[in-house]
Amino acid sequence: MDTVTLKLQGMSCAACANNIEAAIRSVPGVEVGHVNFGAEQATVHYDPRRTSPETIQQAIEVAGYAACLLQEQEPITGETDAEQAAQQAESRKLKRRLLFGGVVTTILIMGGLPMMTGLPLPWIPMWLHHPVFQLVLTTPIQFWSGESFYTGAWKAFKRHTATMDTLVALGTSAAFFYSLFPTFFAEFFLHQGLSPDVYYEISAVVITLILLGRLLENRARKQTSEAIRKLIGLQAKTARVIRNGQEIDIPIAEVKLGEIILVRPGEKIPVDGEIVEGASTIDEAMVTGESVPVKKQPGDEVIGATINKTGSFKFRATRVGKDTFLAQIVKLVQQAQGSKAPIQKLADQVTGWFVPVVIAIAIFTFVLWFNLMGNVTMALITTIGVLIIACPCALGLATPTSIMVGTGKGAENGILIKGAESLELAHKIQTIVLDKTGTITQGKPTVTDFISVNGTADRNELKLLRLAASLERYSEHPLAEAVVQYAQSQLLGDDSDALLIDASQFEAIAGSGVQGYVSDRWVQIGTHRWMNELHIDTTSLQQSWERLEYLGKTVIWIAIDGKIEAIMGIADAVKSSSVSAIRALQKLGLEVVMLTGDNQRTANVIAREVGIQRVFAEVRPNQKAATVENLQSEGKIVGMVGDGINDAPALAQADVGMAIGTGTDVAIAASDITLISGDLQGIVTAIQLSRATMRNIRQNLFFAFIYNVAGIPIAAGILYPVFGWLLSPIVAGAAMAFSSVSVVTNALRLRRFKPVGVR
Repeated sequence: MDTVTLKLQGMSCAACANNIEAAIRSVPGVEVGHVNFGAEQATVHYDPRRTSPETIQQAIEVAGYAACLLQEQEPITGETDAEQAAQQAESRKLKRRLLFGGVVTTILIMGGLPMMTGLPLPWIPMWLHHPVFQLVLTTPIQFWSGESFYTGAWKAFKRHTATMDTLVALGTSAAFFYSLFPTFFAEFFLHQGLSPDVYYEISAVVITLILLGRLLENRARKQTSEAIRKLIGLQAKTARVIRNGQEIDIPIAEVKLGEIILVRPGEKIPVDGEIVEGASTIDEAMVTGESVPVKKQPGDEVIGATINKTGSFKFRATRVGKDTFLAQIVKLVQQAQGSKAPIQKLADQVTGWFVPVVIAIAIFTFVLWFNLMGNVTMALITTIGVLIIACPCALGLATPTSIMVGTGKGAENGILIKGAESLELAHKIQTIVLDKTGTITQGKPTVTDFISVNGTADRNELKLLRLAASLERYSEHPLAEAVVQYAQSQLLGDDSDALLIDASQFEAIAGSGVQGYVSDRWVQIGTHRWMNELHIDTTSLQQSWERLEYLGKTVIWIAIDGKIEAIMGIADAVKSSSVSAIRALQKLGLEVVMLTGDNQRTANVIAREVGIQRVFAEVRPNQKAATVENLQSEGKIVGMVGDGINDAPALAQADVGMAIGTGTDVAIAASDITLISGDLQGIVTAIQLSRATMRNIRQNLFFAFIYNVAGIPIAAGILYPVFGWLLSPIVAGAAMAFSSVSVVTNALRLRRFKPVGVR
């Protein structure tokens, strides 16, 4: 299956979204087609052997709407100039029609004040409320300002469907065309004992208010995509490329793979690459969420859109255009914002039959009041009120707007959520499984203890470190790398490499250690067993060795000229954020479980250090998914967090898989949520964001349902027999226009989301 995302045009309400979904799903070869009314996007999974994006577009166009492929070739460029120009032109058109409607409607209301208030108002000229004058003023509002309603209603009629445009067109047309009869045949009404009242102002006011509501709604909906615009705004505009030995500034879109780029202090890094010359510290906070600048040197990777802080350097471009890290983030956020949450299914089912039911209620209302009261005016007002107040838009916007804002806030906090379903499910997690290596811990050996026979931190210890590191740098073993890095950090200065000494007669003994001459000293570094085989006395540090072994650390021995001088404790150090993050998860009511392939003793040591009670140790890579499945069999919703290739099956098995962004591409691809920075605090933020988003969605759905459940009966006159009160169609129009705005505004409150209890 392939996936394509389409940008949609011409939708006016949630019923339109349902119509487009039906058209997409009718195409042979389409497996899934979701339309997001809030994002104005369609996400389609299809069989490329049976259909194509062009065929899907044609089906949408036949249904009366327009669709174009999102610019996936260069998603980082955002909207094209043509798309922006079209949106601006549509906005200007809407504003002109709204402005005209507002001015004319004001005049009409002034003219109708004597009739509406029942009071003589001598300061209002008689001709202002003359029916013919009102007809002249109302006609351009009805058929020019309200043109989109008639166009939409006609398209829906041709498709044998009905939308919100249908309701508005029917309601305002009923008021307008009914008013024509008393305007030209007033005597007929007088002979029948009826008042020749006209309702032009109702039609004009309703159209104007709904246009105002659409303008406000469009503005609010644009704010839901603010996260995308922020991400796009992070990128640099130009790159300083070295071509033919000269430095030239070019747009980043023209950067080619393999080109050498120069970056100076304070500049943004234009694309992804690998440093080939120079060193610096780089602020990666806007992409990874990591607040501390990261030191970079030749061979290290750099991420486009991050900021160079101190030194100048040159790097080779390894990913450009749509392949850059930032471009992938933008694409993931776009896909997530266009996806559909399971909670939206109820709203979709309601909007599917909403409009036809409202039309049926309106007809019933007219017949009922006309037969009961014999009053065509009352029957007409209640019928128009029912048609106008009904609003499927609020239902259609309730979920997608919250999803758009929620996924955007996730991206701002370094959390990439692949789809709305993942965002919804995350708030239900009961058990969170953390892989130890690379998730709770750093994922690489680190020297945690250095104990010499003398037990002092004098110059002799530094000499020992220099001798040990000088020998170990010839080894490719991970423990050797840990020794070298520790020695360099203790020897101080960026030129610590120069302080290491050349070794001779280097030899690595598999499973034992390394040995060689350094400064004419015979240096041997290895295991306790090897030292015993060499008949080197280890009693001087025996107690220290036993203590480190008990703590689950790997211990290496350092002997100089056949005499033990020091030991080193090496462990996979716990990340600085792990303890606080695990404590925060437990406060959220989650059971935290650790999963590792290490032995039980080492696992228990790490678990005690971070506060985890339940541990699965000595789990082979092919058993991780089965362990997650066993937890699910206990009836729990399970989230899995990992970073390695061997974690991918478990991430896929879990209800919600979370990948550490600093891990492998395979793990990230198998997960539902990616924590870009690798900080476990991101798990806490993701769950809190999921809970806040779902709470917001439920609020939106509640208000949307309550609005329609209460509004339609009131408009139909249910309160008239008891209180003698009827809802004015003008009030109904205002309520309908602002119902969608209120839902979107509530969704926008998520923009103020801040994780609680996260440092």
